[in-house]
Amino acid sequence: MTTERSQSPPCVLVLRALGLGDLLAGVPALRGIRRAFPGHRVVLAQPPGLAELALATGAVDAVFPAEAPDRAVPDLAHWPGPPPDVAIDLHGNGPESRDALAALHPRRLLAHACPDGPPWHATANERDRWCAFLHGYGIPADPLDLRLPPPAAPSPAPGAVVVHPGAASGSRRWPGERFAAVVRCLRAAGHRVVLTGGPGEDALVHSVAERGGRPGGDVLTGGLPFGQLSALVAGASLVLSGDTGLAHLAVAHGTRTVTLFGPVSPRLWGPPSSPDHVALWKPGPPGDPHGRTPDARLLRIRTGEVTAACLMLLRDPCGGHRQPRPEVATHVH
Repeated sequence: MTTERSQSPPCVLVLRALGLGDLLAGVPALRGIRRAFPGHRVVLAQPPGLAELALATGAVDAVFPAEAPDRAVPDLAHWPGPPPDVAIDLHGNGPESRDALAALHPRRLLAHACPDGPPWHATANERDRWCAFLHGYGIPADPLDLRLPPPAAPSPAPGAVVVHPGAASGSRRWPGERFAAVVRCLRAAGHRVVLTGGPGEDALVHSVAERGGRPGGDVLTGGLPFGQLSALVAGASLVLSGDTGLAHLAVAHGTRTVTLFGPVSPRLWGPPSSPDHVALWKPGPPGDPHGRTPDARLLRIRTGEVTAACLMLLRDPCGGHRQPRPEVATHVH
């Protein structure tokens, strides 16, 4: 009798147990893996709260819940099945993530920290870095293969400018009063502006809303369910935010963005080449992307230049949702 194990397809287990922006930056690599192993079941070890997005990429068959605080390597000892046929470390370049996968005894392990692992490109854009990693193992991957399919749900605010003042760390959080000043200017120019925030950011969002003179109903707090958030971003005319996962989601939906960078250069985590994306950044020594206080480079970005960048994109008669072009994304210093 054929056993259940022999009937099951071989498994590729990919570790990338990080955040929203990390998952979206890893989509090109995940799709390269999906194409390279068509007969395998691709399982992504990641936080369970991102499962809906992971499955929406079309690159993942299932999600294995795995997470740890402060971007640490999670324990994978609760892996329920037989050893994976292939295990791939997209989590980091150190031995910790490699060893977590090696403990599952995969037939083959791909990791930067393996003896045959490709070199770590510290100054590469995150999408390029992981595609180059796969190329080192003979697996093609296209850094621009990052678009998501259109959401099934309608947008709760079609055509609005979405402003997201929050960020996971204080060093990437532009002051709320400056966001409010931009919101006032955008509304004065006739644009509908909707404010969003993640869990724990309600006070910040309401403060920006009050200072920005919001009409009732244009504040979405508490962290929207992914389907609603995705629909909102996909249907927006523009997304203004700091260096957060929401900016990556907008890029994945082809929505125009103005993104404010501070401790980390947009060359590392910024949008791909496209005239639809403006990354505002002041050059200087790199800072702490997980620090508690706003980065000095971020504070050098003024409200006037942010407003001008938003209005420039909103005046574009061609509109957003265009395919990225192979150019350098607009970085304004």
